[in-house]
Amino acid sequence: MWQEIDQKITQVTGQKFQTSQNRSVGGGCINQAYQISDGTTTYFVKLNQASQGEMFAAEMLGLQQMYETHTIRVPKPICWGTTNNSSYIVLEYLKLNSSGNKSWQQMGRNLAAMHKTISIQGFGWNMNNTIGSTPQINTWESDWIEFYGKHRLGYQFKLARRKGGHFPLENKLIDAIPKLLANHPVQPALVHGDLWGGNAGFTVDGEPVIFDPATYYGDREVDIAMTELFGGFPNAFYQGYQEVFPLEPGYETRKILYNLYHIVNHFNLFGGGYVSQANGMIERILRSII
Repeated sequence: MWQEIDQKITQVTGQKFQTSQNRSVGGGCINQAYQISDGTTTYFVKLNQASQGEMFAAEMLGLQQMYETHTIRVPKPICWGTTNNSSYIVLEYLKLNSSGNKSWQQMGRNLAAMHKTISIQGFGWNMNNTIGSTPQINTWESDWIEFYGKHRLGYQFKLARRKGGHFPLENKLIDAIPKLLANHPVQPALVHGDLWGGNAGFTVDGEPVIFDPATYYGDREVDIAMTELFGGFPNAFYQGYQEVFPLEPGYETRKILYNLYHIVNHFNLFGGGYVSQANGMIERILRSII
């Protein structure tokens, strides 16, 4: 397997690469992750079953699109592929470190700059991808309300019902989305799609980095909302973002609607008490429009 990966790296980069050392590193709960080196150049490699190749193809494309905006640092994607038993993606290796308020503020500014990248095709993306290990449907739609109701909340609710999830106010919520998003003009912005603290960091020089995307074109607020979901980013991040691209009035209510997608997905991934949390969020959202 490593020989095949070496050959692909050599082919893509035009520079001879032969792994002389590899070591397992932390890479999340879905993939195996390795740091490989030929003594001169180091790469980060994620591995999964051969059947998961399309997941890495989507990650490759998402990182490439974000990289090409020249706004916020992402690991440069090198290549992806499949062997007989495994699929893989090879990325630039970045040594990450903790950082202070100035770097968090810069992350906010840089993300805001990326969010100014707009699609002329509408809301969606070039291919379906995954949110965690759950399929994420990215069929193009001209209308954000239609896209979010059908391909985000509607799809997650459908999966959750199959797993025994019970959401008494689901239909009422879906019907209320047009009212919830009324008077909120949305442009289809390039979003990371899975922006929580585990997918953001800083180089040893303090440069902000985001990674492991679930990319698509949608309301930029979905990224900001998710940064608040699991403990939140430091205030400096939000200050930096607001300097470059201030949020629209009503965000505090919309962020609950957008984070509901991730909570229902967490039920689909992990089960447990996420149904109760989701139903509480639905009730809060509906109360906001009474």
